[in-house]
This record gives sequence, C-alpha cells and structure tokens, in this order.
Amino acid sequence: MSNQDSSKDLDGLLVVTVEQAVAAPYTSCRLADAGARVIKIERPEGDFARNYDSNALGNSAYFVWLNRGKESVSLDLKNEKDFILFKNIISKADILIQNLAPGAFERLGLDLKELRNQYPRLITCSISGFGDDGPYKNQKAYDMLIQAETGVIDITGHPDKDGFDGRAKVGPSVCDISAGMTAYQAILQALIKRGVSGKGRHISVSMFNSLADWMNPFYLGYVYNQKTPKRNGMTHPIIVPYGAFACKDNLTILIAIQNDREWVNLCKIVLEDETMAHDSRFKTNSDRVSNRTLTEKIIQDKFLKFEREELISKLEKASVAYGRISDMEQLKNHPQNNFLEVDTKKGMVKVLGPGAIHDNYLPKVNKMPELDEHGKLIRAEFGS
Repeated sequence: MSNQDSSKDLDGLLVVTVEQAVAAPYTSCRLADAGARVIKIERPEGDFARNYDSNALGNSAYFVWLNRGKESVSLDLKNEKDFILFKNIISKADILIQNLAPGAFERLGLDLKELRNQYPRLITCSISGFGDDGPYKNQKAYDMLIQAETGVIDITGHPDKDGFDGRAKVGPSVCDISAGMTAYQAILQALIKRGVSGKGRHISVSMFNSLADWMNPFYLGYVYNQKTPKRNGMTHPIIVPYGAFACKDNLTILIAIQNDREWVNLCKIVLEDETMAHDSRFKTNSDRVSNRTLTEKIIQDKFLKFEREELISKLEKASVAYGRISDMEQLKNHPQNNFLEVDTKKGMVKVLGPGAIHDNYLPKVNKMPELDEHGKLIRAEFGS
C-alpha cells in the first residue's frame, strides 16, 4: 500500500453546498471522500432526500449513500442572521455548490459572479436541469423526466408489440448520477487550474447535457447515417447469439459471441453439436441474424438442461463471454463487492463502495450527519 492516504488528498479544502436530492450530494460526497471538509446547508425541514424512504436501518437509502462525511447545519436563508452566517462560510470556502430550483439562489440576493469577484479563488458550481440558457431553463427536472427528454427512455426496453409500449426508464438515477459525476470532474479540473493561476471559476452543469453526452453514439448514427436506434431488450440488433437465456435452476445467464471462432467453440463445447458450427443457417453471424429465432431456440433448449454454474464451467472452457443476471440477493453476496460502513444514529450501514480505489485504499468509515448536527459548532466558528 502507498504511504499516501487518499482520504487526505483534498485535506484543507472547504466546500459549502446548498444541496438537495441526488446530483449535488453525489458531487460533494466524492469531495468528502477525498478529504475535503463539506458543510451541507439544509433548510429547516432538512434535505427532502432524508425522507425518500426508511430502507437503511430507518434511514433514507439515498441519504446514507450520498451524505457520509459531511457536516450539517440547518439555515433559513431568508432569515438575516442565518444569511449572514452563510455568507461568512462562503468567505472562507474554496468551493460553493448549489442545485436549488432555477433562480432560487439569485432570489436570495446572491450573485455567483459577484461572489467570485469578491473571492477570486472561489470555485462555484451550479447544477440545474437544463442549464442557464434556452427555452427550457426554468422547467422542473427530475431524473425520469430528463431520461425522457434526452431520448434514453426511447431506446431502453423492449420492442413495441401488439399495442404494448415497450419503453422503460433505466433503474438507477442515471441522470442525477451523471450530473453529479460531471460536476465532480469539472471541480477537480478547476482545482488543478487554480493551483496554476490562483483563480477560481464558475461551472454550470446541466442534467440534460450530462446525460445527453452519453447518447452520442446513437445521436451520431442517426444524424450522419439515418440509423434510428431500436429497443432490443437484452438482445443485440446485429449480433447473434447475444443475450439472456434461462438455465435449469431458473437462473439467467447472458452470453455474447463476438466472432466465428467463439461460435465454433460454443457449438463444440457448450452446445455439444459441432456440425451446427458449419451449418449454412448458422455458420456466420449474418446467417445467425437471418435465422435468429431458430438459433436462439436451439441454444435455449440446450441451456435448460444445465444449471447456471454448470454452464459457466462450459463457457469458461470455450472462452465464451458470459454474465450472470444478479437479483438483489445475488448482488448482496457478489464476490467482487467492496464495502464502506457508514455510521448513522440508528446503527452502521454497509454501502457498496465506490468504483475508484486509490492504492488499494477505500475511504474510511464516515458518519451520516443528522439534521443540524453541527449547527452549534458551525455557528460558533463562522458567526459574526
């Protein structure tokens, strides 16, 4: 292990965040994981994400996940005394994040450009639904709505059939998360530049543009080659076999054949029918696409004779790519998981760890703050 503790990478930085829901809390959580001091400004009733559910030992699952390692102070920013305290915190901050409703921050009497003129090293970041300009800039934006607006829903799900609308939203809050990730990387970029120039900057993150960026392969294919993406469920439009198959034990496995050599191995070792590899109906991928239904039926009939782990042994031997479709119980027990433990008032909650691990290091155990838990100390520190 490295002797450099990555939990202290941003030690000494002060982040003040007026945040709610998912996108901005994701950003500030990652900054806290890296050692920044994060002061979370909450309205008197608290971030409404505290009450999304009570699934994590009575706590909101989203709130536990995204608010570890922060300090909480409850402020009514329309109250003069609280407003002055907030401005005092900003005066000492390196980074200011906000994702209030469009125009709400300005209506409080705060102008981000003026703040940066007053504090040239300050980095400000606003996260909104549709950005600072354009005809939709004031439209309310929630995750599913942005998934719809960006076209993600239109390409997700199954083909329409017999009047059934096969479209579906993506399960996780991909819009909020993509915006949070985008803001985090932009803030890190701004910090690097500030280390050279000594000056901060403003960052505007749009939930719409963050997710639309992920749509570029489909967008480019449509604009430049008139290809309209089709919903394929768990199959592939131009590769066969590529998709999900049931096993004898009622579990599901995905396979993906990328070339004819893999197809020969699948036929010989898994399907136990080498003649199928040279059959004119299945020999090439184009042949298999033309005979998709028959190809998939033959594979499915064979797979139903084996339990999933038996099939995996055969697929490993054949060097055929596969994946397990995990339900929540299987995800809970997945051998590749790493975990963080978050300390809450109601007990320790084990959350799935982040994707990036620095020198084999995971962030240390962090506490989820109760509403205004640090209010007294913060008022004493930053009060006028």
